[in-house]
Amino acid sequence: QVQLVESGGGLVQAGGSLRLSCAASGRTSSRYYMGWFRQAPGKEREFVGCIRWSGGSTYYAESVKGRFIISRDNAKNTLYLQMDSLKPEDTAVYYCAAGWLGGGNGGSYDYWGPGTQVTVSS
Repeated sequence: QVQLVESGGGLVQAGGSLRLSCAASGRTSSRYYMGWFRQAPGKEREFVGCIRWSGGSTYYAESVKGRFIISRDNAKNTLYLQMDSLKPEDTAVYYCAAGWLGGGNGGSYDYWGPGTQVTVSS
């Protein structure tokens, strides 16, 4: 089992920045892909980006490319999502997830955190 807990959400004005963290514990693996997803009220869950825990390339949704950056600190078992130039449409609950397959499909991830709310005011 892998436990994931997100933190760092909050209220920010449009154009501002936030950094989300996802602390991982339990039976983590360097072969896991770590993903960020988000879900706004009344909308489907949306892929934000992912990275392999051991490093390598990152992948982002077009809607966040150039504004969001995913990174990880292996020593701290923590995944990060740096969000810059935030827009009101970025408002959502943000989730981190871990799984063997990765990619943009939420079904490819086996473990999920409870989520953290991000609200961007205009």
